Amino acid sequence: MHPTRNNLPARSRARLETLLNQRLADAIDLAAAAKQAHWNVRGPDFIALHGLFDQVHGTIEGHVDTLAERVSAIGGTARGTIAAVARGSSLPPYPEALSAGPAHLAALADRMAGFGAGVRAAIAAADKLGDAGTADLFTAISRDADKQLWQLEAHLHAAH
Repeated sequence: MHPTRNNLPARSRARLETLLNQRLADAIDLAAAAKQAHWNVRGPDFIALHGLFDQVHGTIEGHVDTLAERVSAIGGTARGTIAAVARGSSLPPYPEALSAGPAHLAALADRMAGFGAGVRAAIAAADKLGDAGTADLFTAISRDADKQLWQLEAHLHAAH
């Protein structure tokens, strides 16, 4: 840990660093998956889905920066390299051969749901470590993840 005047106990900050980096890896992985879908979607709903996937990417990418900066703010090191994300993401690998809109919707919805579950667990963990700031950060991300999941599922529902 880097020296800081942050008054959270060093042990809590170290645990928070790990927690934040776990969610950072998931967020970077999810953002990349959304771009993969954005670039490769095909089908009759191309325009709508191309835009939706770009929106999902933008939303998650904003949280990537917030998570990384929180790690630094508590004296930790943000681990956002491709290698760190590959080691640290809890999300399943995104299927690279997808092209059909409904298949991309389902793959992204599955990953968004997993991401949301991880973030909700992180809220409780940060709260238990006495860091209301990090818990609040995770709460905001959770709301956005739920909204993005709802939008993906709304399109997926229409595809059936």
